[in-house]
Amino acid sequence: MDVFKRLKDFYWPYKRFFFGSLFFLFFVTGITVLYPVFLQQTIDKVVNKQNYGYAAFLAIGFILIMIVKGFSAYYQQYWGAKFGINAVYELRKALYAKLNTLPFRYYDNARTGDLMSRLTQDVEGFRFFLSAGMSQLIRFIFMVTFSLIIMFVYSWQLAIVTLIMTPFLTFTVMKFDKKVHPAFRAIRLSMGRMNTRVQENISGMNTVKALSQEDEEIKRFAVTNEDYKEKQIFTANIWAKFFPVMEFIGNLCVVVLLGFGGYLVIHSSMQPGELIAFFSLVWYIMGPLQDLGFIINQFSQAKASGERLLQILDEPSEIESPADAYSPEKIAGKVQFNHVTFQYPNETVYALKDVTFEARPGQVIGLMGATGSGKSTITQLIARFYNVTEGQVLVDGEPVERYSLPVLRKSIGYVLQENFLFSSTIRDNIAYGNPDAKLEDVIDAAKRAQAHEFIEGLPDGYDTVLGERGLGLSGGQKQRISIARALLVNPSILILDDATSAVDMQTEAKIQKAFRELMRGRTTFIIAHRISSVQHADEILVLDKGRIAERGVHSELIQNPEGLYRRIYDIQFKDKDILEARQNAH
Repeated sequence: MDVFKRLKDFYWPYKRFFFGSLFFLFFVTGITVLYPVFLQQTIDKVVNKQNYGYAAFLAIGFILIMIVKGFSAYYQQYWGAKFGINAVYELRKALYAKLNTLPFRYYDNARTGDLMSRLTQDVEGFRFFLSAGMSQLIRFIFMVTFSLIIMFVYSWQLAIVTLIMTPFLTFTVMKFDKKVHPAFRAIRLSMGRMNTRVQENISGMNTVKALSQEDEEIKRFAVTNEDYKEKQIFTANIWAKFFPVMEFIGNLCVVVLLGFGGYLVIHSSMQPGELIAFFSLVWYIMGPLQDLGFIINQFSQAKASGERLLQILDEPSEIESPADAYSPEKIAGKVQFNHVTFQYPNETVYALKDVTFEARPGQVIGLMGATGSGKSTITQLIARFYNVTEGQVLVDGEPVERYSLPVLRKSIGYVLQENFLFSSTIRDNIAYGNPDAKLEDVIDAAKRAQAHEFIEGLPDGYDTVLGERGLGLSGGQKQRISIARALLVNPSILILDDATSAVDMQTEAKIQKAFRELMRGRTTFIIAHRISSVQHADEILVLDKGRIAERGVHSELIQNPEGLYRRIYDIQFKDKDILEARQNAH
């Protein structure tokens, strides 16, 4: 029950619905156990004594209690459903909020399909137990209690025999629970892996088809699907063993009670109607005890789901705004790295090692180097997507750890290498960082990013709804929309992570011209592989294995024939010269 205690804050505020449902459940169960009483009265008072006038009163009484039961059943189910629905509404909100506050470190290892499974199927599994399973459990308690009370009224001897046999059924149920809970936990984990496999396949369908890996992906999914099937069969096997045992024990109890009850009737210790009513009440106990397996099934699934949900809620959010967060109205944009060393979680090598530099407002800093040299890591530390391992990152002289995260990050315009667009209109995508922006401002940002012309050519212009991840646009078009989105934020610090890599040379030249106008008064970091993108920078940092191997302006760096920058320059411009020579030859 520890899982339910820890999730109490989500469902306990709605306890009024739960107790209201419980109140009406009391009437529903109480009326149900009165059925055998009406049966006993009909046999002993009407049939045996031929008092048929009494039958009319029994019929009217039965109709009245059925009306009460009908109303009670409605409110019991409705309020029980409201209890579960409201509880998981709050739980789902908390989970989604938590996912949005978790650091990049968490998503470096998390699987999208598994997270989707938790926020949908696991949340629903927990809701179903709150709405129905918990009521069924309490109904079981009410049913057994009420039935035993009436059974003791009819025959205390038979009631005691019933109590003696009940522990055998209870023991079977307890043993079943110990086996079925781990089985359901394994099913949930397997389902998460299968969802991840499907999600990755759909997201990477272009790569799958381009490399003709459809058959291999089908085989991989078959392995995951087989694992899920085997775990389901294993659980079904547990269930298949449970019910015959429960049925055998229940029927054995009935045979014993029938023999002893018949003896009591023969010796006039019970009336025939009382024995028939007693046996109806026995099934009101045996039936719920057998159904207890279903209740335990729901409980086990809810418990397994709750454990997986708590794993998200318990995940530490080590990157948060401090209690006394620094929240200036405007960030000027001065960035300093003081002997910064950084190592990604679970990595053995350093991404950055003893990096020191300063970028003043209005300056353009170019970052170059091989893949994995630490270029993107520098910009991620500025926005505090990770905490540094050693050293300090300062913005306007204050450590980034002191800033309010929203204030810090809204001062940074970030164009990522991967251009993610939402399934919404182009206007909404550009205005994502500034939802209140006017259409004129959106258009102005699009013009600066050289996106206005192709947007106007679309059927609905800025109101064109994009497909998932910008489906329907070319890589260059998606990149220009991402650039416009960053420009609209009007940032103090502008970070362009290979921002023109997916556009042609002519479009890049236009964007670079717009950038030079935009960069005035802003601190700009340009991560690039093309020297043409950084050659006008105020300082170029050339990184190699997490260290600054070279630094300076373009004219200085190309003077070092042994330097890494000069080698990149020679490769790029030598290829360019060869291409131009071939074109001239033709």
